[in-house]
Amino acid sequence: MLLCLLMEIETNAIKSQQEIGIVRSQLAGKQREKRLAQLTTSEITSLAPETPIYEGVGKMFVAVPVPDMKNKLEAQIKQVDTDIEGLGKKLHYLETTAKNSQEHIEAMLKRGGAGAS
Repeated sequence: MLLCLLMEIETNAIKSQQEIGIVRSQLAGKQREKRLAQLTTSEITSLAPETPIYEGVGKMFVAVPVPDMKNKLEAQIKQVDTDIEGLGKKLHYLETTAKNSQEHIEAMLKRGGAGAS
């Protein structure tokens, strides 16, 4: 019974550690995406409003007015900020779960060791 419970807690801890790695990489990707959008926005802001800008659509490019592109990038930055916030909450939850699992494993091992003495 105790061994089964210990294995289940250990499995949860391993799963949490794997998910933490995945969430951290997703978080890094979103932060890169945000940085890229911010750099693009700052470059577009320095252009004259009548400057032709082209957006890649599949295998071709489509002309887009500067204000429309700025609005699109600002909306993208807001969406990425929301995603980053959600991933941050998920990461916090997973780290707490992993920490609690580790504490439970240590407590069970201490109790098991004290009972064997």
